[in-house]
Amino acid sequence: MKFRNFKMVDYVVYGSGCFDQLGEILAPRRIGDAPMIFFVDEYFQDKNEFLARLPLEGKDKIVVIDVTDEPKTKTVDKIRDELKAEFGTVSGIIGIGGGSVMDMAKAVSLMMTNPGSSADYQGWDLVKVAGVYKVGIPTISGTGAEVSRTCVLTGPTRKLGMNSDFTPFDQIVLDPSLTRTVEANQRFYTAMDCFIHCVESLEGTYLNAFSKSYGEKAQELCEEIFLQKDQWDDDADEKLMMASYAGGMSIAYSQVGVAHAVSYGLAYLLGTKHGIGNCIVFDKLEEFYPEGVIKFKQMVKKHKIDIPQGITKGLTDEQFETMINVSLGMAPLWENALGKDWQQIMTRERLRKLYERL
Repeated sequence: MKFRNFKMVDYVVYGSGCFDQLGEILAPRRIGDAPMIFFVDEYFQDKNEFLARLPLEGKDKIVVIDVTDEPKTKTVDKIRDELKAEFGTVSGIIGIGGGSVMDMAKAVSLMMTNPGSSADYQGWDLVKVAGVYKVGIPTISGTGAEVSRTCVLTGPTRKLGMNSDFTPFDQIVLDPSLTRTVEANQRFYTAMDCFIHCVESLEGTYLNAFSKSYGEKAQELCEEIFLQKDQWDDDADEKLMMASYAGGMSIAYSQVGVAHAVSYGLAYLLGTKHGIGNCIVFDKLEEFYPEGVIKFKQMVKKHKIDIPQGITKGLTDEQFETMINVSLGMAPLWENALGKDWQQIMTRERLRKLYERL
């Protein structure tokens, strides 16, 4: 039997206020006068106090990332082309924001050194050359993008990540103080991405002691925060950031499952954001994850969160077929959820009925 030898993040710094060590961390990674490029979530573009904390030097540049839509391959290629035209090469790329910004940083880092379009690398182990130095700094917790070996992109024909050993960040900066201003609904949707992929990992056929150890801790932290606590505080921010990290680690050696596979179809066709898309789907998955869905519904009720309903009503047969094709293309997710015979279990007809319920 051959075991996976997977790549992890090289360096991790954690603690409230550790963001201010960023300049010190970047200094030895600077190459001549080649700039560091700071990808910043559009939320921060007018936050001058925050932007003043960025350790800008020389030709360093801030690139504001529009997160209206999730990362697209054409946007990755455009930013890569602009950076190459302006600077030739760069010392590194720092992604500061949520999962979309961090995925964009990973993707552009890889495309600075790999030929062609990022759409050419949507899949598993297609990237052959290491990207430029890259740093991930989450400002919202839950996606696990900070530790993931993928960067999820929507391409011309599918939504699929660039999954490779070259994708993980070289450095991550986990500063819980950066998440304090996240709006309650958004915080919930993104946190549930963590909770849901822990449920999927822990109940999947790929489960092993490695993924179980991280997944159980992450799920425990999510349940403590969203079921036991009655008010949000600094302790909740700190624990949710660690749940996100551990949750991401839990799927590093396993996989996610039904909710993610189905939500990819929603995202591709309707542009549904990842966190809320997972919530919309998981809300209807009692037959696959009964205990997890019960706890999820308790969290939704306790925190008075609105889960959109009826979002697929009125779609055409062609549109349903598009979502089904995207979803069924996520073979590892379905195999983790349902086993090697998943194609006999999750037929196109059954998946169509599931989409119709959303």
